[in-house]
Amino acid sequence: MISNKKVIGFLLILSVIYSCAKNPFTGKSTLALVPNSEILPTAFQQYSQFLSENKVIVGTSDAKSVELVGKKIKDAAEKWLNANGYEGYLKDYQWEYKLVNSKDVNAWCMPGGKIVVYSGILPITKDEAGLATVLGHEVSHALANHGQQRMSAGLLQQLGAAGVGVAVGSKSEQTQQIAMTAYGAATQYGGMLPFSRSHESEADKIGLTLMAIAGYNPEQAVVFWERMAANSAASGKAPPEFASTHPSDATRIADLKALIPQAKAEAVKFGVNFK
Repeated sequence: MISNKKVIGFLLILSVIYSCAKNPFTGKSTLALVPNSEILPTAFQQYSQFLSENKVIVGTSDAKSVELVGKKIKDAAEKWLNANGYEGYLKDYQWEYKLVNSKDVNAWCMPGGKIVVYSGILPITKDEAGLATVLGHEVSHALANHGQQRMSAGLLQQLGAAGVGVAVGSKSEQTQQIAMTAYGAATQYGGMLPFSRSHESEADKIGLTLMAIAGYNPEQAVVFWERMAANSAASGKAPPEFASTHPSDATRIADLKALIPQAKAEAVKFGVNFK
């Protein structure tokens, strides 16, 4: 008779083999255990609910800037996709760009192109180039299907936990607790957090290219993150990199500096030159 542990392992392998999709922006085959046909409608509904429960700023120069820069980033993504043979890739996206009144220094983009910028980040973005850095990064999370990947990774983590539970099911309660605690720590610090940091780095790289194609000098991304680093230092809220979902500001800035020539070279293909 086949053991439950072997069945779970077999299902885990099958799920990885048959549930991967290649992303045009990263060129990687990535986990896609949950289809976008399920993710996007839910994301759109959650976005609408969020807007109904928060104060959306409309009609101001800041709100108009968020919409203007957001559209430029979206147009840059479509230009890149069309030029690389991916026409219609964004057909299911429903783009929205909203400025929300909040002191939080944050912005986000849900799957399918639903974007929120908090007013608390505007003193740090300062100008369109800073805003393009933020929006390019957030839009890139959606373009790279990072939400889908995180959901898929979470499902695998749950499946793995079930496997551990089966493996130690005959052991003492104390042994079971130790095993599950060790599994949780190992997958969190050795898997989920590095996975999330890699997504942030991917979004930085894609976003840098998109802002360049949109006409914003990618060197300004470094300037923006230097301001973010200063803000983090002043607030004292930055956790150690290994315990964070994001790379450290120093790592991020160094990586961006190295990527600037590549972003500029890509922008040249679309008639955008930076001297």
